[in-house]
Amino acid sequence: MVGVSERVGTNGHGAGAAVADAAAIDDVSPASQIERDALDHVWIHSSGWSDLADKGNLRVFERAEGSTLWDVQGREYFDGISGLWVVNAGHGRAEIAEAMATQARKLAYVSSASFTSAPAARLADMLAELTPGDLNRFYFCAGGSEAVETAMKIAKQVQAMRGFPRRYKVIARRGSYHGMTMGAMSLTAIRNEAYFGPFMYGVSHVPHPNRYRSDFGVEGEQADIMAARYVEQEIENQGPETVACVIGEPISSAAGVHVPGKVYWQMLRDICDRHGVLLICDEVINGFGRTGTMFAIEKYGIVPDIMTVAKGLSSGYAPIGAAIVRDAIYETFQEKGEVALGHLLTFGGHPVCAAAAVKNLEIFADEGLVAQAAEKGEYLAARLEDLRAHPTVGDVRGVGLLHATELVRDKATKASFHKDSPFTKRVAQLVMDRGLITRVWNVIHFAPPLVATHAEIDRMVEIVDESLTIAEGEFAAEISA
Repeated sequence: MVGVSERVGTNGHGAGAAVADAAAIDDVSPASQIERDALDHVWIHSSGWSDLADKGNLRVFERAEGSTLWDVQGREYFDGISGLWVVNAGHGRAEIAEAMATQARKLAYVSSASFTSAPAARLADMLAELTPGDLNRFYFCAGGSEAVETAMKIAKQVQAMRGFPRRYKVIARRGSYHGMTMGAMSLTAIRNEAYFGPFMYGVSHVPHPNRYRSDFGVEGEQADIMAARYVEQEIENQGPETVACVIGEPISSAAGVHVPGKVYWQMLRDICDRHGVLLICDEVINGFGRTGTMFAIEKYGIVPDIMTVAKGLSSGYAPIGAAIVRDAIYETFQEKGEVALGHLLTFGGHPVCAAAAVKNLEIFADEGLVAQAAEKGEYLAARLEDLRAHPTVGDVRGVGLLHATELVRDKATKASFHKDSPFTKRVAQLVMDRGLITRVWNVIHFAPPLVATHAEIDRMVEIVDESLTIAEGEFAAEISA
């Protein structure tokens, strides 16, 4: 396993050329040229240009198979986060690529404004057999942010069509992530007010269920109950006649992979029903086997009014998502046939993307990937328990192949590291240098593809174990033993 960072130069043009000249290297191999092109022209989201160039953090990937990726320099990495909770069926699925090529030759595009395609119809039929309860109608889009935008607009419009035009407010949760388009970002609690505010009017945020560090000073099921009661208090505070919907991820990765008990979601279902508020479950990360069930909400025995999906729907082979509604919501539009949904997306239900999703779901069925995720999730959970011996590991939690370890300065007080602290940055670098791709904030995420083997899971955990040991030694003065 190679994981040595190398300084990367640029070809000297574009922004930052002076810095590039100072850091230039003589290597003009094809791989280095690709890296220079990336530095000069590709806008990579999470890091600044100098961080990528000067610290040797750039990774340009070339190929992948199963749970493993290789960059253009030939360095090998475990994919410990499935791209970004996306590649559920694993990398290198030639059969999905072939299905896409076959569909592109037959029909590459048809507008969803007035038409649909055979693969979109096939996909909708397959999904209707998988989704909970009467979630039977699918509005296809190109990704998670679009799915959330669509769900929110459906909720607001259907409330108005039912005679409640003042029901426009949305209640979301602190620590949540729902996307980066403006509407979805308005629901997302971790957003940048300085650059993008003001956000959409009428959004409020309530505590999310957190059994480890509850906002209410309680633990376990009581933390879930208090979090659910807070939602009802917020509905009553805003005025039920003004609230369109409540949205939440069954298990929120952005909030730290806190897994509520059944009581939380069952209470939310009851609260929303009593107040005439629609319940939206965001399954963009949770869905398609990630939690050991096809959808995480199945664990809670309720059916939301609207559910959003993306990511694992095609396992990342094509951009596709959907807002899924219960029959009663679509029936409102049927009853008022002259009123269309005030929403349209150019690439919704794209035939090639739909073909990729169909083949992806066929692989899920043929290989029993959901059951695999459940079994491997239990194995991962057992292996992660060993990390509790570290002075910086305060909690281990998760379900299926969606887990996290929370990093703390002091186990007794649960004093946390900031996600961008020198300690967490050092852990992130050590993990990457040892050949593991994951997200290290104040939690370390473990979400490999559902096809990951026990041996691969073992090595991922070992890499984190090794990295924590080194970082804890370097930062010993800041850590309570």
